[in-house]
Amino acid sequence: MLEFLMAPENLPFAVALLLMLMIGAVEAVGLGFGSHLDIHSGDADLLGWLGVGHVPLLMLLVVFLALFGIIGTTLQQIVAAMAGVPMAPLNASAIAAIAALPLLGISARGLARIMPQDETTAVSLDSLVAKRATVTLGTARRGSPARAQVRDAHGQTHHVMIEPNGDDQSIVAGETVLLVRREGDLFIALSEGDGLLPRLDEHRALRS
Repeated sequence: MLEFLMAPENLPFAVALLLMLMIGAVEAVGLGFGSHLDIHSGDADLLGWLGVGHVPLLMLLVVFLALFGIIGTTLQQIVAAMAGVPMAPLNASAIAAIAALPLLGISARGLARIMPQDETTAVSLDSLVAKRATVTLGTARRGSPARAQVRDAHGQTHHVMIEPNGDDQSIVAGETVLLVRREGDLFIALSEGDGLLPRLDEHRALRS
């Protein structure tokens, strides 16, 4: 079996299975699976079908590598038994990849059901509105956004682009801001120095 797996026609699948084992070894020492990915409306259907956003991305990669390797080697065994010779590696890889994708989506949804809730912490961008962020790079002006860092309800860090609420305002690196609304991938923010910010905080405190 090992000789068959290491044959040139099975090289893509052997590499995939080896990568899967290497990633699994890294996870075994406690580094944890990779972070989730925020899904925007334009690509939610395809990525959601593949399982992105339901389980960590690194787990999806491990599952895909396992499916690709197993399907590919099984396909080559069947073709070799029937035709006497296996398929060309490129053709077999294409078939294995296409066959692995729907199985990846099914596997991801199954894993999402059995994973602990605290492992499934992907959030929407809208949930970041009304949270405080810190500008990390650049100076934000209307029409010229800067990068800011914000933590969601699960403690995960997100990097977002912000602009000030007022046309004549600017927000420099190091300032803390309140994200007040989202416009596409851009957030509109009020800085600590804005006179409106204390009143917004007081209003939120009264409501709570």
